[in-house]
Amino acid sequence: MSANALNGKRVAILATDGVEQVELLQPRQALIDAGAQAQVVSPKSDQIKAWNVTNWGDQIKVDIPLSQANPDDFDALMQPGCVMNPDFLRMDPDAVNFVRAFFNANKPAAVICHGPWMLIEADVVRGRTVTSWPSLKTDLRNAGANWVDQEVVVDNGLVTSRKPDDIPAFNQKMIEEFAEGRHAKSAQSTAAGSTARAT
Repeated sequence: MSANALNGKRVAILATDGVEQVELLQPRQALIDAGAQAQVVSPKSDQIKAWNVTNWGDQIKVDIPLSQANPDDFDALMQPGCVMNPDFLRMDPDAVNFVRAFFNANKPAAVICHGPWMLIEADVVRGRTVTSWPSLKTDLRNAGANWVDQEVVVDNGLVTSRKPDDIPAFNQKMIEEFAEGRHAKSAQSTAAGSTARAT
């Protein structure tokens, strides 16, 4: 994938306190390296506290408070995980509406780990093939998704992965889908397994 694949693209990274540090920082860097403007959007206005595996990690600067963020200004959405981050966000109607707006506009999204909780809350997984942290399997199936256990799955512009170990494959597919831009609702769903891992 070209280093300029995402030139001119603006990506919203929706997160709050308790976001898994590596799931925000590594995909954000991959987006920047591909030429995108990747901006952290949060209900908090200054900074958020990341979770680093087993303890609190870095403070991460918020680029745009959610109250000032317009989905129309972004080309794509990236949603990192960890348990606390999406659990807090799914209780925030503005955050849920922000996520739903990307899907209503057929814009690409990349979601990892526990992040699909937000997709359930926004009711945008029905009929889609996705993966996630294993504990979300039943939640996603109950919401109408087809859950599979693969390191990365691509379904009509939606990229999902299970955990930090999947980040290389996640980043590769995220950049490919974000470069393609909006996806037609009728596009054929596809799933990519271990062969999709970046080398």
